[in-house]
Amino acid sequence: MTKKQPSTLGELKRSGWKSRPVKQEMRENLLGRLRAREELFPGIVGFDKTVIPQLVNAILAKHHFILLGLRGQAKTRIIRQLTPLLDEYQPVIAGTYLNEDPFHPISPRAQKTIADLGDETPIEWRHRSERYHEKLATPDVSIADLVGDIDPIKAAREKLDISNEEVIHWGIIPRTNRGIFAINELPDLQPRIQVGLLNILEESDIQVRGFPLRVPLDICMVFSANPEDYTNRGNIITPLKDRIDSQIMTHYPRSLEDAKAITEGEADVAHADVTIPELVQDLIEETTFQARASDFVDQSSGVSARVSISACENLVSAVEQRNLRSGDKDPFPRVCDIYAILPALTGKIELVYEGEQEGPAMVAQALIGKAISEVFRRHFPAPRKEKSDPDRSPTPNPYEAVIDYFSTGRKLELSDELTLDQYRSALTGVAGLKEIVRKHFDTRDERELLLRMELVLEGLHHHNVIAREEEDTIFRYSDILSDMLQGMGGRQ
Repeated sequence: MTKKQPSTLGELKRSGWKSRPVKQEMRENLLGRLRAREELFPGIVGFDKTVIPQLVNAILAKHHFILLGLRGQAKTRIIRQLTPLLDEYQPVIAGTYLNEDPFHPISPRAQKTIADLGDETPIEWRHRSERYHEKLATPDVSIADLVGDIDPIKAAREKLDISNEEVIHWGIIPRTNRGIFAINELPDLQPRIQVGLLNILEESDIQVRGFPLRVPLDICMVFSANPEDYTNRGNIITPLKDRIDSQIMTHYPRSLEDAKAITEGEADVAHADVTIPELVQDLIEETTFQARASDFVDQSSGVSARVSISACENLVSAVEQRNLRSGDKDPFPRVCDIYAILPALTGKIELVYEGEQEGPAMVAQALIGKAISEVFRRHFPAPRKEKSDPDRSPTPNPYEAVIDYFSTGRKLELSDELTLDQYRSALTGVAGLKEIVRKHFDTRDERELLLRMELVLEGLHHHNVIAREEEDTIFRYSDILSDMLQGMGGRQ
């Protein structure tokens, strides 16, 4: 607070301060931020045309609302960013549990305090951060946790009759009076507990046990839920859904650029001296996009944005580890480092039955392969495996020199354990490989050039143009026909 605030009820009256309902407060503050062209939800990417306009409408309409979406769609982060829509400080009657408006006391204690002290009633100022509370819905949450219950220990300690309203121990919802209360994963709340929220949403009051007491609350209720929960763990009862004014659907990033922006903002990689080129970012995000389209992955469960974030952190750690082992100071990833993201995939994607039959590791490997193929085709022409039609003019094969290199029986061995000199020597030894990259990508950065040379090899492998044998962290590239004949010979 920049100036001395009123400390008594009388001073508050003379200051000209006016009370207003919390939803009206949020509405007016939001209107002010909209007029000032302020960013409403910093760090929330990809929702500018979809989720945020609906959210703004709900707040302007003074609605209770729910964010409905799959895991990792920033639902909780959005809810927690509602707090700045509250006034920075708000006056409350000192010594009360329910953040009570000095002009409109609601509890017997506050009403008695004002009756006894009048304009000398002490006033406290609460910061907006104290006016937001949230609860993760779990099956063991009770009405006492949310609304309140009789506290026999308090009655005994203060020698109060059990019928005295002062023996009530208020739950977290009434303690958030004149603020924002959020319930995450709402379907996990037992139906009988959800019933206890009906009065709060419709009549804006609560009832505690058998007390002839109805406490009017001024509160904005917001919720989050995952559609998967509707069948797997629980449901939102129909009367409660009817009382939630707005349902806002969230979604995963719809463009690679949005996905990269999210990962860049969230991945904890600042501690490592590693450069992540855009091509590698594309490979990481494309792997997640492929998972969201895969028939082997349970799409009703979703593929969280945390997959890309964890994958980026794993990849950076792989580069860091190689530098420590080799003694190189090469803070640049390689295409083979992309396979270091496997733990992020296998640990975070839910598979359908067919995927379980394939195995998480095989599915993850296939997703990375599809991502490499997709990114490869964006930067280089699609390879041709078949010969040209003899009745037509022959079309030059841009990869002919590379294919010829391996068709003579030569092999190339790459590993994430190679030093930079060994890595450079291996790639530049493949005839025609550098020229292909130079033709389609203009760069003076040698590391970027080597990275794309390796991408060409991986792209040709995933298009079945050249063979690749994998042994631990070693990749051996060779002629696909020779590899097939060798394999047939081994089976005889």
